[in-house]
Amino acid sequence: MEWVRGGCLGYGSSSTVHLATSKNSSSTYPEVMAVKSCNQSDTTLLENEREVLNEIGLCPQIIQCFGDCQATAENNEFLYNLLLEYAKGGSLSYKIKKSGGCLQEGDVKDYTRSILKGLSCVHGKGFVHCDLKLDNILLFENGEVKIADFGLAKKTGQKQGRVEIRGTPLYMAPESVNNNEYESGADIWALGCAIVEMVTGKPPWNWKPGTNMFVLLIRIGKGDELPTIPEELSQQGKDFLSKCFVKDPKRRWTADMLLEHPFVADQGKGTVPLREEIEVPSTSPRCHFDFPDWVSIQSPSPRSEFLSDDGVGLVFSSLNSSSWISAADRIRQLASDQCCNWSDSGSWVAVR
Repeated sequence: MEWVRGGCLGYGSSSTVHLATSKNSSSTYPEVMAVKSCNQSDTTLLENEREVLNEIGLCPQIIQCFGDCQATAENNEFLYNLLLEYAKGGSLSYKIKKSGGCLQEGDVKDYTRSILKGLSCVHGKGFVHCDLKLDNILLFENGEVKIADFGLAKKTGQKQGRVEIRGTPLYMAPESVNNNEYESGADIWALGCAIVEMVTGKPPWNWKPGTNMFVLLIRIGKGDELPTIPEELSQQGKDFLSKCFVKDPKRRWTADMLLEHPFVADQGKGTVPLREEIEVPSTSPRCHFDFPDWVSIQSPSPRSEFLSDDGVGLVFSSLNSSSWISAADRIRQLASDQCCNWSDSGSWVAVR
């Protein structure tokens, strides 16, 4: 298809996003799209994004890909272009900044439900997004949101070749820091971090610009410290986050299970009130049918080692399950006021 490049929407370290207008719009190609471009010599991420989106197929909560365009010559550069669905509302991160720093809980519920439906589709197709954050959740005119930026996505079960940081450190799950593991549970942890940012207007872990990122990774991987659950959230919202922020990924709730949680369950479906005392099964349930009889619990367990690139060994604690406690006590236990100030500048710059 033929298209014309328009104004710049944003840019990152290896690619830029521009508005694109189709010369021959049809039912297959809309009149207005977004084109993500990179140098022809560095197409790995965009090609991976195209392949993942093609395998996932159509999903209302995932950005749509209309194909790619090889090696267009512009300003004496050969570019690789990926044609994507255009989100007029920009990212959720941009919306939060525009709306004064935080969102109402009703909006947080709606956005979280949509993100979960998208994650359910991604995980159901055998993929992990690996970089879920508000910068990668795009807003459309009808108020819907869709997951975008699948450049770092990977196949479920695909082993990492070496110790590496995949995604954004502020949203990384403990198992990613400790064991270089990036599976579907890592997306759920990142979703919890995104909800904290939607509610408070601040990134998880209260990261402060200029603070050593390696120190943050130690905080994420060691001990029992968790991102602080916002006090302004309802009891259901706090309970929902407690299911996302479970150190052991095998006991972290899945996207399908979380879709049945009262915090985000569709109205009219007969949601069930929170239960204070429920028996913990010996194995982790893997579908939402196990939801009413399962609760995540944590306790200290033997420590595991993590080696940095320079060979220095760091000791991180892992967690496993023991006995259950009440939901109220668990939330008080998980919440922590001991945290540094962190903030996430993100790798993308909006130039709308």
